[in-house]
Amino acid sequence: MKQRVIGDVSVSAIGLGGMPMSIEGRPDERQSIATIHAALEAGVTLIDTADAYHLAAYDEVGHNESLIAKAVREFHGDTSDVLIATKGGHLRPEPGPWAQNGRPEYLKEAAKASAKRLGVDAVGLYQFHRPDPAVPYADSIGALAELLDEGVIRMAGISNADPDQIRTANEVLDGRLASVQNQFSPKFRSSEPELALCDELGIAFLPWSPLGGIANAADLGTAYEDFAYIARDRGVSPQVVALAWELQKSDVVVPIPGASRPQSILDSVTAATIKLRPEDVARLDASQPAVA
Repeated sequence: MKQRVIGDVSVSAIGLGGMPMSIEGRPDERQSIATIHAALEAGVTLIDTADAYHLAAYDEVGHNESLIAKAVREFHGDTSDVLIATKGGHLRPEPGPWAQNGRPEYLKEAAKASAKRLGVDAVGLYQFHRPDPAVPYADSIGALAELLDEGVIRMAGISNADPDQIRTANEVLDGRLASVQNQFSPKFRSSEPELALCDELGIAFLPWSPLGGIANAADLGTAYEDFAYIARDRGVSPQVVALAWELQKSDVVVPIPGASRPQSILDSVTAATIKLRPEDVARLDASQPAVA
């Protein structure tokens, strides 16, 4: 598969987001492991997870990390080049809005717990999941710097960050910010400034919910006729067109579509083979949702 770079590591241009396999409505474990194995078979070498990807309960923390670790461990092929990226600082202690904890001491302990669940000596890519308004941002990022220096993590990233936070993180990390994971899709485009900044700085940009989110991904072609039109012209799904469009935004972009079925991730990875014409990209850039 076509490759992109995160930090100093080459990864597949399309990654796999693990969240749908562990939150409400998740499939059984057998199906989830089959999905991860299908991704690995197809050449996916980036899997994104978080300690908060679980049902809303304290005793579920790390469910997705443990699931992914088990699936990678049980895969029949070589997984030495697979980068598992995880996140800390977001919490799901009970049903309702997610909480934040960006205290440095918490993040350091959370990273060590993630490494243990993943069965690694050092987390490949550890990302601060979401800013905590109760903690100065630079203090939270300082914990990532310490984790890097201590060898607990190999690379540091951030998520749900604005341009000022990206600059702050890169400064606190002394130029070692490897990635920014923000929401970006045909439906959600307000992260264009962050994407542009990452392109300028050479930092990987990982769009989460790149197809519009779990509830909207299947209807992407209905909601955005331009994506459906180009999909029909190319003989692929509108979801593949969306991922190809994101890939052509910049060489730093690595979409991480979530999946809970092998068919979904196998469709998504074909986006890495699609080259859109300049006029197609311009049309998609200007695309607006269909009027109901």
